[in-house]
Amino acid sequence: MAVAGSSRALALLLLPLLVASQAAQREPELRFGPAPRQRPVRLFTEAELGGYDGREEDQPIYIAVKGVVFDVTSGKEFYGKGAPYNALVGKDSTRGIAKMSLDPEDLTHDTTGLTEEELKSLDETFNNVYKAKYPIVGYTARRILNEDGSPNPNFKPEDQPHFTIKDEF
Repeated sequence: MAVAGSSRALALLLLPLLVASQAAQREPELRFGPAPRQRPVRLFTEAELGGYDGREEDQPIYIAVKGVVFDVTSGKEFYGKGAPYNALVGKDSTRGIAKMSLDPEDLTHDTTGLTEEELKSLDETFNNVYKAKYPIVGYTARRILNEDGSPNPNFKPEDQPHFTIKDEF
C-alpha cells in the first residue's frame, strides 16, 4: 500500500511538468535568425553605375561622389526620375557637387581646376550630406580622389571605409 501511495504522490508531482511539456510542444518556438545582411560593397564601372540612374522603378538609385557610391533611393523625391537632382545620379558627379552645378559639363569625376572654396564645399557636402544620410554601396572603378583632389593610382577597395573583402564572398 505504501508503494501505491508513493506512486500516486509521484504522479501528482510530475503531472504539472507533463502538462507544461505538452503545452510547450504545441506552441511555436521563437527563434531569432541572423541579422539581415547588408548589400556587399563593390566596385562599379561607369557603365554599371549608369544603370542606377532612377529611370527604372524597381532599381535603386546611386550617385558617386569622390569615387564613393551612395544609395540615394531614400531621397527619391530629389534624385528619382524627373526629380530636381536626377541629373547627378548614375555617375560620379563630384565636380557638379563641388560647384553646386547641374551643367552636363560639370557632371564628372574630374576635379581639375576647382577652387579651394569649391573643394571645401565638396568635402562638407560629402561628409555632412552623403556620408551622413546615405549608405555606401561601393566605389567607382575609375578612381578615388586624394586629399588634394588628384587621382589616387594606388586605390585599394579594402582600405576604404565600410569595405571588407569578406563582403564580396
